[in-house]
Amino acid sequence: MLLSPLFLMFLAEPALEGLPTAEHGLHFNTPVTVWDEALPLGNGRLGGLVWGDGQPLRISLDRTDLWDLRPVPEYHSADYSYATMREWEKAGRIEDLLNTYDRPYHRPAPTKIPAGRIELTLDNGRAFRACDLSLADATAQVSFDGGADVRVWIHADEPVGIIEVRGATGVTPVLVVPAFAGKEAGPSAPAISAGELANLGYPPPATQHGDGWSAYEQEGWGGFRFAVYLEWRESGGEWFAAWSVSTNREGDAPLDLAKERVQRVLNGDLAAFRASHEAWWRAYWAKSWIDVPNAVIERQWYLDTYKFGAASRRGAPPITLQGPWTADDGKLPPWKGDYHHDLNTQLSYWPCYSGNRLDEGLAYLDWLWATRDTCKDWTQRFFGMPGMNVPMTADLNNSQIGGWRQYTHSSTTGAWLAQHFYLHWKYSADRTFLAERAYPYLRDCAVFIEAVTAERDADGKRTLPLSSSPEINDNKPEAWFPSMTNYDLALIRWLFAATSELAAELDLEDDAKYWQDRLAEMPEFSRGDDGRLLIAKDYPLAASHRHFSHLMAIHPLGLIDTSQGAEAERTVTASLAELDRLGTDWWCGYSFAWLGNLAARAGDGVKAEHALETFARAFVLRNSFHCNGDQSGRGLSQFTYRPFTLEGNFAAAAGVQEMLLQSHTGEIVVFPAVPDSWKEASFGALRAQGAFLVSAERKGGVVEGVEIVSERGGVCRLKSPFSGRSIRVTMEPGEQVVLTEDPPAVE
Repeated sequence: MLLSPLFLMFLAEPALEGLPTAEHGLHFNTPVTVWDEALPLGNGRLGGLVWGDGQPLRISLDRTDLWDLRPVPEYHSADYSYATMREWEKAGRIEDLLNTYDRPYHRPAPTKIPAGRIELTLDNGRAFRACDLSLADATAQVSFDGGADVRVWIHADEPVGIIEVRGATGVTPVLVVPAFAGKEAGPSAPAISAGELANLGYPPPATQHGDGWSAYEQEGWGGFRFAVYLEWRESGGEWFAAWSVSTNREGDAPLDLAKERVQRVLNGDLAAFRASHEAWWRAYWAKSWIDVPNAVIERQWYLDTYKFGAASRRGAPPITLQGPWTADDGKLPPWKGDYHHDLNTQLSYWPCYSGNRLDEGLAYLDWLWATRDTCKDWTQRFFGMPGMNVPMTADLNNSQIGGWRQYTHSSTTGAWLAQHFYLHWKYSADRTFLAERAYPYLRDCAVFIEAVTAERDADGKRTLPLSSSPEINDNKPEAWFPSMTNYDLALIRWLFAATSELAAELDLEDDAKYWQDRLAEMPEFSRGDDGRLLIAKDYPLAASHRHFSHLMAIHPLGLIDTSQGAEAERTVTASLAELDRLGTDWWCGYSFAWLGNLAARAGDGVKAEHALETFARAFVLRNSFHCNGDQSGRGLSQFTYRPFTLEGNFAAAAGVQEMLLQSHTGEIVVFPAVPDSWKEASFGALRAQGAFLVSAERKGGVVEGVEIVSERGGVCRLKSPFSGRSIRVTMEPGEQVVLTEDPPAVE
């Protein structure tokens, strides 16, 4: 349809409005004394943590592809197979199962490893005054008495970090190597950490020092080497330095490469280098912005969106449990700092779609695509079946590294990862991506699921011989259920339906029908008398639990949605009511973030706001890192430990976006789940399915206007915030439309 000129306008640039303010960032009047409360910096490949009081000031170094990749011998043994696992489970050979599948994970490696630390000592023992992290330009600053300050930043695009010191006449830098060559010790907490870095058994590093520079090269497992180079200079009363980290995966001489990168910056135009860094971050913040009346939630969104930009960058490895901020405490990182496809990698990339940061999200999809051969080889070797599945815990190459067998060897992990390919297609409308990546990835996963569900249940429906629901019953034998769990079933039903949908989009009619037929062979979800989703048939959720695996059909998969009518609404309402009834005793921080998304999908803005504010107030450290356990002392959870992982942060950001914009039903809805108390709220350039960028403003509890930009053209379906009717607007590529009322014609 054509719109009158009244509705055809160009959107104002949101860049200035989108830049985070000082209030969104970090400001501490007391020094940071532990690494996990540090000021975080990163560019997807290099990471840094700034902490300490100046005696010394510490900069913990990281690089996201520093990995010990030694294989797990048990996973290449004759007993390692799906058939053998089934036999041993049936025979009750629990010790054999634990020795083969679970216990190898508690060895030191494979694991992510850190890169060391820079320590600066300022002259005259200057006293600490304050430290700040500016989100707008990704810069940490530490101030001291006497007007001295230290500014630290990692360039947005280049693998180089910069330190600038002003107002101090003497700076002493020391490059501290990780404690790889220390005394070996046993694990301090086997379920979380495999103990000291020295347990890896590396030789001492080769250190070098000269006038104005310091460096070291570390040999790891299997010929892997990495190097850190630091060089400093003083000019015009200012001391400045640069560092870089390189590996022999980039070339045979990593130390020479790190040195070359540093000297290219120091010998060049540092002001121009800084300007290009700031320009990248301005463009990043221009992609989308929010303005909501809950200051706690708004600030957490900006902090988490900042960390997403610092942790995920196309061309670099995707986000692990800790991203570019590996633990700097002499120990191996929590849970090896690995790729947990249990929910951790998936939740970490939830915000990139509606948050309009698809390019950063492609770091994840590029890696999943590049590691398909590894996953196919594992699928054939372990399952002995065609198609592709993905290990649930994985190293840098997406190779299986083990742990609780019911989840690390789940049959449906690949299906959940496939959803991210589907989401990128839906939000980008990129038909090349659809044909060359999304559909092939989904089809490979569907081929495997068809094979692994070949057996039938008593009703003649497809079933899984071994079915679990993360992380119900931990790794006890009863973590395998006698019937298919709603977790596995939701992923399988979603995968067959989505594969059929994408085939139809590509005019592959026979394929579309084929996968629809496979969907028809699956059973229905297991529900209680009140309609709530159970864990499995006749197995309700019995107690508070951190992982909402049984609710996958509601979110993120959207198979059951309140828009579908009374029965679906009854299921959603009863399922969320059960979470309320059972309480939060055994929730982690990410549970509250996930609940924010679930409640937003249910249209419950009050519940969503409460969950996301609770997350921000009780389950993050003062630098905004999600720390899993309750740090508030309010008894919100029995988990009070503090291992840092990132998925809770990014799921929380996605939850805020879900409150402001939804399009998963194919119809755009603005402010679908905001509390009545949010009388004033606005957002800019959030992304809807179909590649539509949406901005909207709410004043006095009423939506005043909606702006829509179509990247690729097509029919935009919008639920009118003015009348509640469904509006269809046909748009050209690049067209921008502003609505302050329903258009003259409504189709």
